[in-house]
Amino acid sequence: MLVKTFGSTIQGVNATIVTVEVSVAPGVNFFMVGLPDNAVKESHHRIEAALKHIGYKIPGRRIVVNLAPANIRKEGSAYDLTIAIGILAATSQIRSEKVGCYMIMGEVSLDGGLQPIRGALPIAIKAREDGFKGFILPRQNAREAAVVNRLKVYGVDNIRQVIDFFNGTMDLDPVEVDTRAEFFSKADDQAVDFSDVRGQENIKRAMEVAAAGAHNVLLIGSPGSGKTMLARRLPGILPPPSLQEALETTKIHSVAGKLKNHTSLLAVRPFRSPHHTISNIALVGGGSVPVPGEVSLAHNGVLFLDELPEFKRSVLEVLRQPLEDRVMRVNRARFSVSYPATFMLVASMNPCPCGFYNHPDKECTCGPANVQKYLNRISGPLLDRIDIHLEVTPVPFEELNRKKQSENSKSIRERVVRARRIQWERYKNEHDIHCNAQIRASHMREYCQISSAGALLLKTAMEKLELSARAYDRILKVARTIADIDNTDDIQVEHLAEAIHYRSLDRSNWAQV
Repeated sequence: MLVKTFGSTIQGVNATIVTVEVSVAPGVNFFMVGLPDNAVKESHHRIEAALKHIGYKIPGRRIVVNLAPANIRKEGSAYDLTIAIGILAATSQIRSEKVGCYMIMGEVSLDGGLQPIRGALPIAIKAREDGFKGFILPRQNAREAAVVNRLKVYGVDNIRQVIDFFNGTMDLDPVEVDTRAEFFSKADDQAVDFSDVRGQENIKRAMEVAAAGAHNVLLIGSPGSGKTMLARRLPGILPPPSLQEALETTKIHSVAGKLKNHTSLLAVRPFRSPHHTISNIALVGGGSVPVPGEVSLAHNGVLFLDELPEFKRSVLEVLRQPLEDRVMRVNRARFSVSYPATFMLVASMNPCPCGFYNHPDKECTCGPANVQKYLNRISGPLLDRIDIHLEVTPVPFEELNRKKQSENSKSIRERVVRARRIQWERYKNEHDIHCNAQIRASHMREYCQISSAGALLLKTAMEKLELSARAYDRILKVARTIADIDNTDDIQVEHLAEAIHYRSLDRSNWAQV
């Protein structure tokens, strides 16, 4: 007897249907074909023990399990439940007429319980697209999959419930999630606020500009000056994510296995802060079993690299392509996948090995050569891709002891949202451009026109600071954002002056030794 059940595999951040064909014939032995990895091959032993525990068995017949399409490698333990139900249906231990109507996935424990899987959300999206009647999966993943409307999602605790459901002796209640209500209830959840930051008004202004235009930021200053504190509060002033952005972010975290059990939707922009010992693959994604890296987990949010010069040079250089293209392409001999990577890069660093170069009170113990060597750990091409460079100075005691509370994140976010609305309206007819940081070179003349006085100021700055052509573009984009915050159509001279000030840490003019 031949029975087909259906599961799915993940390629990039999208799902592909896997048909599990189970053929039972006279004879003995168990065969599994269709390019399974070791985890899939081991499912035979897990399934056998689980079925025996609940009073069923794999009969002593010749059983062939084919995972189609056979040219795609099947990885992981999520096919256990799919294969087990196929074997039971093919050996007439359960009724088989309904098993092909449902997407079925889950890892089976030896006692028949089910363990959570990765990628439940993209699999649910694919199940709805292909017209499946429902999706049966472990209860821990049910709320995640139930975000997809017009698809019945059944969360189960063990294989016995699935067997009884197909035999008609038990009804399963679909898990329901009001996606919009879930989204709006969490959209404003923020653990930290800019009101906690004392002083640093000029840095707060620059962070507001960065958030308004989605510009990359580099913070450089001595230890304890507040770099990390400022960076961690940046997501709180970014515009709230749209429902579509929240779904995209949840999808990536689902594929990476980063969602907590019983989580439905990530409605807050992600903030990822990897340690400086991270590897290339962990940062950008890939591996023998490809998964998204930190740049994709930060999609629609912030990637914070603390102590930037401590990262390996090779790790930092792989950031150059996703910063420009907003997508991470992983190409290997056997596969090629793409992961979204639209993120704001926020980096911080000390100005020298001891950390006190340019400190107003403490003396730097590093020699001039050591200072320059430390700064040279950041390559010029990567530095050029960072729009705003800020020198963060220590906060004096008077500011720290001030009783008056600083401006909170909510009021800053309101100005940021107004500036973003102007940009959304401006670029509504442009493909793949939503904010000023994403303007391509071909559109600079149209959207970033400056007066003759502004051109003279910019020319002087370019010559004196020895800025690159890419830095020229970055200045114009930041000036465009400042003009949007001021709600002016034209880029004024003062907007350009402020944008040039935010490039004051370029290596050609800062820390000359």
